[in-house]
Amino acid sequence: MSIVVTGATGHLGRSVIEGLLERVPADRIAAVVRDQGKAADLSGRGVEIRVADYNSPETLKRAFAAGDKVLLISGSEVGQRGPQHRAVIDAAKEAGVALLAYTGVLGGPDADFELAAEHKVTEQAVLDSGLPYVFLRNGWYHENYTRNLAPVLAQGVVVAAAGDGRIASASRADYAAAAVAVLTTEGHEGRAYELSGDVAWNLTEYAAEVSRQSGEAITYSTVPAEQMASILTGAGVPAPMAAILADVDGAIARGLLARTDGDLSRLIGRPTTPIADAIAEGLAGLPAT
Repeated sequence: MSIVVTGATGHLGRSVIEGLLERVPADRIAAVVRDQGKAADLSGRGVEIRVADYNSPETLKRAFAAGDKVLLISGSEVGQRGPQHRAVIDAAKEAGVALLAYTGVLGGPDADFELAAEHKVTEQAVLDSGLPYVFLRNGWYHENYTRNLAPVLAQGVVVAAAGDGRIASASRADYAAAAVAVLTTEGHEGRAYELSGDVAWNLTEYAAEVSRQSGEAITYSTVPAEQMASILTGAGVPAPMAAILADVDGAIARGLLARTDGDLSRLIGRPTTPIADAIAEGLAGLPAT
């Protein structure tokens, strides 16, 4: 039996693999990747590499084996994830895996924003498959904001269509640690974990914290969703994705990413990473000026 991580060379996948290597022998871990070359470092550390592609169902037939515990990390190709995830689920069922864990979105069936649609379809497909499952419903990531610190500092403003909505975000490492906990301990089958940070904050508070740490005057400007989508397309984001991201801001304004159930901190056995710590890390990673 192996612990199998799909999308293993992505940001979240790599973080999960690192956490697994701290818990179990490398020869019990399998990484499913599209490009074997990108996983050479993992192979060198003893992780089994299984080459497969969400878009090629025939390749997925050799990605899983009976008794495996599988983490299906949701694909990045929004609009195509329904059939991609279905192909993984079908292959996992055919192989007879012992557990399928899926990284969905906070709120599950109650999430009414567009980005959640494919996650809800996937969860239903998992339920219909009859596979033993765990749903890891991840909230928003700190990194969704801190990766944009350079333009925020350059322009002196955080722009969003989120109003005064609060965001219970957590770090990518926190979400990875939750997946590791589920894959390496028992008692999770049939559970749906609502994963979010311990503290919900709003973008006015975020801008103030960036100001405090950077020494620069940063404000928050809330704009209508249509304007936000236009700003994103102007920055090079494809129009369909820009509309989806502006729609997520609307969900934030409605409080849908603010819940603080505590599932994440309980799973990882520690408090979640504060947004201030993520800002500090992001600022430290910026090029010197």
